[in-house]
Amino acid sequence: MATLASEQVRPGMGAFERYLTLWVALCIVTGIALGYALPGLFASIAAAEVARVNLIVAVLIWLMIVPMLLKIDFRALGSVRQHWKGVGVTLFINWAVKPFSMAALGSIFIGGLFAPLLPAGEGPSYIAGLILLAAAPCTAMVFVWSNLCDGEPTYTLSQVALNDVLMVFLFAPLVALLLGVASVTVPWNTLLLSVALYIVVPVIVAQAIRRGLLAGGGQPALDRLLARLSPMSLMALLATLVLLFGFQGEQILSQPLVIALLAVPILIQVYLNAGLAYWLSRRFGVAWCVAAPAALIGASNFFELAVAAAISLFGLNSGAALATVVGVLVEVPVMLSVVSIVKRSRGWYERGAVA
Repeated sequence: MATLASEQVRPGMGAFERYLTLWVALCIVTGIALGYALPGLFASIAAAEVARVNLIVAVLIWLMIVPMLLKIDFRALGSVRQHWKGVGVTLFINWAVKPFSMAALGSIFIGGLFAPLLPAGEGPSYIAGLILLAAAPCTAMVFVWSNLCDGEPTYTLSQVALNDVLMVFLFAPLVALLLGVASVTVPWNTLLLSVALYIVVPVIVAQAIRRGLLAGGGQPALDRLLARLSPMSLMALLATLVLLFGFQGEQILSQPLVIALLAVPILIQVYLNAGLAYWLSRRFGVAWCVAAPAALIGASNFFELAVAAAISLFGLNSGAALATVVGVLVEVPVMLSVVSIVKRSRGWYERGAVA
């Protein structure tokens, strides 16, 4: 299992992922320009809905998510007990701290301090997007972060597999609870449909494809498919962002400060949860090679799912969708900074870790 995990984690960050923030910035410019130049096209895209699910965006989200889920080996769940302290710390941060801290930070900054600077009436929608962003732990990019900080591959794979299973059962009720606290009406039918469409079905499909490939051609067959699909996954993400910014263009141009203000609670939340996970790991004597990815998994978000859920629940041109897109914008540079911090602090960590 360790060998398999290592194969899963070893690929580093390619040029496309490394400059994801730049591509997202270009998508902002492209989306806004196209939104103004081709308003009829964007109106047609927005109208292609069934049960509040935009069909074009749904296809793009699937192209994002399924390749990521193909990397997950749920047999790794058997390795969870080998690193039970690190797993426990990360589960606590992911499910008991991060969503609630984001809801609190959103209320403090977006609902309070920044409210006069934001478009009137959009505060609850922005907070809803931030909650969606924090309610799902990261899946795919965690492998990159773990590899960059020389994290324990077996722990990383088992933790991601466990979080994917928990998302099936916890995402909807947790989001509904926090949206209720934020005074946002919860469309339960749409929320449950989003969970089925963007978590349950993709997991089943991805695992069926994975097992078929491994049975027929082994790991090389799976690697070849992932090599073909990974660029498609990233292009689908960028295409979705172009659509989002095409619909958000007028609001962004009239309120250019919005993106910067939305980034504030996201940045605080990332460093808060990464720091707490790292400190708790040190306090409980977790090995540094587990503590490092534990901090990164605790801080990062499954922004692809957040974008999909925000679009389904609130629409393409909603404040919630825009808030999740800001999460994509800041994800790479912020997480790279966390990688740097945990690597530079390794000596301090190992000197004070309690056995």
